[in-house]
Amino acid sequence: MGEFELIDRYFKQAATQGRAVLGIGDDCALWRPTPGQDLAVSCDMLVQGRHFLPDADPRGLGHKALAVNLSDLAACGATPRAFLLAMALPAANETWLAAFSAGMLALAQAHDCELIGGDTTSGPLNLSITVMGEVPTGQALLRSAAQVGDDIYVSGHLGDARLALEARLGRIQLPAGVLAFCAERLDTPSPRVALGIVLRGIAHACADISDGLLGDLGHILKASKVGAELDVEVIRTLCASAHSVALPADVLNTCTLTGGDDYELVFTAPVQARTAVAQAALDSQTRVTCIGTITASGVVLRDREQLLDAATFSSFDHFA
Repeated sequence: MGEFELIDRYFKQAATQGRAVLGIGDDCALWRPTPGQDLAVSCDMLVQGRHFLPDADPRGLGHKALAVNLSDLAACGATPRAFLLAMALPAANETWLAAFSAGMLALAQAHDCELIGGDTTSGPLNLSITVMGEVPTGQALLRSAAQVGDDIYVSGHLGDARLALEARLGRIQLPAGVLAFCAERLDTPSPRVALGIVLRGIAHACADISDGLLGDLGHILKASKVGAELDVEVIRTLCASAHSVALPADVLNTCTLTGGDDYELVFTAPVQARTAVAQAALDSQTRVTCIGTITASGVVLRDREQLLDAATFSSFDHFA
């Protein structure tokens, strides 16, 4: 099966929503942004051996490849519109391609996000997606707008995806039911698009948690030139698996503070917006938890009556 037959068979049928001026099949796709909207664009790459294991389920991999990009749009408060897919494949395996495309296109359809082009080649398995969304002009959520006194919030749960990875690498053991739950969090994350959209005009700053809470919150702190005080005891409760199986505090700290692959949102909002944040959580059907406060400088990790050294925790680094 050649390159163009592969595209026609597994990916071209996605371009049926008609939003693009010109979709798959030409040298370029053509896209006309909606008047009054800014175009939000992000690109993420998944590389075998770095971001996923060689035996990764292809349907889940298709879902995750798009989900991690939709999570970036969520952090900006943007509505997904379209995406480009570029991938290197060791071989044109039809069974693998059928499952991969099914997982990806099911998530694309759920978010009304159209595949409008891309590229394929032969090589070590590498998946790169460029996603495009729209946000009303001037309403995008940014990393650079956190203010001293803001509450710090996290959506959903933290740490379960990291627990799944630790179990797959043989470093810990988990009961079968807990492992299945954690594996779902790792393999098929749910991008918080609905929450990001309703946080427009409420949140001051926002980022998605892909490399670990401390690392991604750190991007907000650096861009906004502020600090943070975090309640580690509360953060540990965000690991859903900890309610089903006893886990040491140090494991919970590592998984929730630096675990990565959560694809939740961390955002800040003024104290007077607490009611609005609670309503946004209800409107988007997304759990939201306050985990700390924006301060003038530094990072303080408060655990009961003691302080933890933030320098001892390191989030994921693609080149480490």
